[in-house]
Amino acid sequence: MAKIEFVDVSKSYPGAAKPAVDHVSFTVREGGICMLLGTSGSGKTTLLRMVNRLIDPTSGSILIDGTATTAQDPIALRRSIGYVIQQVGLFPHLTVEENVRVVPSILGESAAESTDRVDELLVLVGLPPQEFRKRYPRQLSGGQQQRVGLARALAADPALLLMDEPFGALDAITRTRMQDELLHIQRDMHKTILFVTHDVEEAFRLGDQIVILTDGKLMQEGTPIELLASPANDFVAQLVGADNVVRQFEYLPVMMALEPATGPARERISAEAPLLDGLLQLIQTGQTALAVEERGEMRGQVTLASISRALRERKPDAAATGDAQPSDAASAVAGA
Repeated sequence: MAKIEFVDVSKSYPGAAKPAVDHVSFTVREGGICMLLGTSGSGKTTLLRMVNRLIDPTSGSILIDGTATTAQDPIALRRSIGYVIQQVGLFPHLTVEENVRVVPSILGESAAESTDRVDELLVLVGLPPQEFRKRYPRQLSGGQQQRVGLARALAADPALLLMDEPFGALDAITRTRMQDELLHIQRDMHKTILFVTHDVEEAFRLGDQIVILTDGKLMQEGTPIELLASPANDFVAQLVGADNVVRQFEYLPVMMALEPATGPARERISAEAPLLDGLLQLIQTGQTALAVEERGEMRGQVTLASISRALRERKPDAAATGDAQPSDAASAVAGA
């Protein structure tokens, strides 16, 4: 696992009216998925590409495990970081197994040494090796190409994985499957992942941590629950849908509707469960209350009335206004 620290990072281009990234500071926690969320032109891809030195910052520092990226050889740095983009960037003249093996071979690993690793990775991303090993990219669907791209990014077992809207060109069903695949892989491998998206649903579905950017500035950083419950300003509230009742049901925890227990409850629910789970469990079981359990202890109860009351009492329009100040393909893959 790796920790990334952005320390007062800015990036300006000659002739541009304003910086692409403007004094951004935050820390990507080890072993989590951090989503860079924002509209087009918000600076999220620029920020990502500065991590593996496809772009260097104009000012400020980016530290990986305490070492500034600009103090490292860019080629060696890129070879140590997995990189997945929307266009995939597979080498068309290489087979699937050869594409996956690119970085290990550059690092001096022989084909014989990496064969088992290639097969393991293809299985991991849902591509049976016997069926896909010898295929060429042109013989794959878009979703299959993305799976190969993900396997290639993991081939050298990097602690850090950069993903730049990797599922943006896929149809909705394939996109959801790839998101599920990534979550499954992350549960087993615990990589530190920095993931660019403009899709709020994708950010909320995948992210442990979400960083919201606009016009190169950091608006707010936090968990999906924190962003929904306490948006820093009107921009964040509108972007994440803080007043969207459906999204609140999907992500806000039942603890937000907690009330003192009025008696023993036959049904229990985890304190971390979303309000939607509580609502469905109340309806399906016909119970009037659910006991809320946290680390083996009963904290209180939730009812249909308490859930309704919690949503009514939330005031997203009371969020503070103003900016918050919280506490190509082939070259990057090959390290060129």
